[in-house]
Amino acid sequence: MTTVAVSDAGPLIHLAEIGSLELLDAFDTLLVPEVVHDEVEVGGLPDGLSEVADKVVAADGGDTGVGGELDAGERAAISVARGRELVLLTDDLAAREVASEAGIDVHGSIGVIALGYSRGLLDRDEAASRMRALQRETSLFVTEAVVERGIRLLDER
Repeated sequence: MTTVAVSDAGPLIHLAEIGSLELLDAFDTLLVPEVVHDEVEVGGLPDGLSEVADKVVAADGGDTGVGGELDAGERAAISVARGRELVLLTDDLAAREVASEAGIDVHGSIGVIALGYSRGLLDRDEAASRMRALQRETSLFVTEAVVERGIRLLDER
């Protein structure tokens, strides 16, 4: 099964912070809206982003039905995903809710690590370690309960 994902800035930044951008290779194609690329570029493009992002795509931000709750990158990523068989990658709770309500399959950084494990890109202990690193070593706010739930998912695969 071919998996295509579109990402907002969060997972690109957070996975880069723990040296795990290569896990995005678990997707057959990774799309990055131009506005997201520009957002990430402001902080300095993470090493390896050009190797994993297959295509920078134009997206107008579209009408997500949520005024100012989402930033331009989140709106653009949802716009690209809407009506297509794409996975949306976001760590933003409001963006996850909007996308889920629109019937879009959503995964965050922890989900990317779990997918990398299920595709054989890393072993269980390394996957668990990287999930914990997301909480300890990145700018992502993630609770201990979410990390532990992600680790339990590894054991179910």
